[in-house]
Amino acid sequence: MDTFRTSDGITLGVEDLGDPTDPLVLLIGGTTMLSWPDALCHALVQGGRHVVRYDLRDSGTSTIEDPESPIYTLRDLAADAAALARGLDDRPAHLAGIGVGGMVAQVAALDHPEVFSALTLVGTRPIAPGPVDEDLPDHDARTMERVFSRPGPDWTDRAAVAEFAAAGAEILGDDPAAARATAGRIHDRTASADPAAHQADQLGMVFSRLDCAPRWRERLPELTVPTLVVHGRRDPFFPLGNGEALAREIPDAQLLVLDQAATTIPGSAAGEVAAAMLALPPAPHGSFPRS
Repeated sequence: MDTFRTSDGITLGVEDLGDPTDPLVLLIGGTTMLSWPDALCHALVQGGRHVVRYDLRDSGTSTIEDPESPIYTLRDLAADAAALARGLDDRPAHLAGIGVGGMVAQVAALDHPEVFSALTLVGTRPIAPGPVDEDLPDHDARTMERVFSRPGPDWTDRAAVAEFAAAGAEILGDDPAAARATAGRIHDRTASADPAAHQADQLGMVFSRLDCAPRWRERLPELTVPTLVVHGRRDPFFPLGNGEALAREIPDAQLLVLDQAATTIPGSAAGEVAAAMLALPPAPHGSFPRS
């Protein structure tokens, strides 16, 4: 499977791994599917799951409209996740989101509770991009200044983009070699030759312009599905206090802190994260109410 078309005509770029008869784990990219490491995906498959990772709108091989001025909302992205889950299995899915994809996952689980049986939130926070709530730690200012004061590359130049990503990863505390390789793969998969599309894929720029209203943090206590919150202890972008808030406010959520991680899941932690995700119960066969 390479694409999935929603009822409203949106094409989502998808990759599925494992046996489609196994319980579904749906991975929301942040923003492309390659936010999810191959090692983690394969570990989930070895644990008996059907893993599907996908690109959000305006990224990767999904529908490209206008990354600089999106006409859809965060809730449209959440509806995409629900439509994809419904189209792939007759059981509720384990939904996982990383970074800004974790915001989509929270809203999807709240707006479409019958579609999802478990929730994993990685390196994210309980509010939209923009001003932070007073009780949550904001981006580390010095780190952000170093990351965003750098001149951008020629976004059509694969090698330049890969080196730009590697340098940014080093500032953030992530693995530069892994970031370089992932950036190259993202560049290769970008469907449009437009520099703006390449920039959006690499930086997730669309989220800075997306309508994310209304707030959803106050609704988190409504979640009843088993939830795992995974967060890097050294994350300067969404500092650990954001993951701790999610784990407090979602009933009975488990918190897994990766001591050596920053903003990404390092290869060394893929097995640990996969094991924690597999420990959340899959939905029993045939329990999904088809519409």
